[in-house]
Amino acid sequence: MKPYFEADGIAIYHGDCAVIAPTLGRFDLLCGDPPYGIGEARGKNRKRGNRAAPRDYGSAEWDDAPPSGELLTSLRGLATWQCLFGGNYFALPPSPCWLVWDKTGRSSTDMADCELAWTNYTGAVRLKRHLWSGYWQQDMAHKEERVHPTQKPLAVMSWAIGLCPETPTSVLDPFMGSGTTLRACKDLGICAVGIEREERYCEIAARRIGQGVLALGDG
Repeated sequence: MKPYFEADGIAIYHGDCAVIAPTLGRFDLLCGDPPYGIGEARGKNRKRGNRAAPRDYGSAEWDDAPPSGELLTSLRGLATWQCLFGGNYFALPPSPCWLVWDKTGRSSTDMADCELAWTNYTGAVRLKRHLWSGYWQQDMAHKEERVHPTQKPLAVMSWAIGLCPETPTSVLDPFMGSGTTLRACKDLGICAVGIEREERYCEIAARRIGQGVLALGDG
């Protein structure tokens, strides 16, 4: 299958990861943010925010249900190391090394104060504090454009990749969204492949990858 986009060691595929991923071979690291099945794509963001008008991302069905256990098991089999955000929503093996992202902003809405990533990394639980709450971001002078309702900060995805016990040379994100994992990999000099079923996000991710290397910052 021909990639939707390919440049600088980064490839994007438009389609179903259950079909595409098994054709791509093996990777050092599986790193992604699967749908949690909480309906976040159904326009929840429009009901949030009081300092600034919340962004309208439209309404879609991709977060109506989580991926099946069979699919996650199949995807995990494609990589030596694995890191999946929202791991608390899925049936996954015990792990000594959960990653905790503390958003530092205490929300009065249904937005979580922290998010958890399940990994099969060795080592202990790790924590990163990085402000990402509504209008507020860690670096307000250089705010990241938010283009996806479940978008993760670039610094958080870079941190998660950087904690991999072995420095990866290839990364797969089968739930690519707006391409933050791929953008982090580009900035880290790592080859990566993303798969996304929403074509508008493939286009957004391609534009993000097409930008020059960004400063990741400490966060």
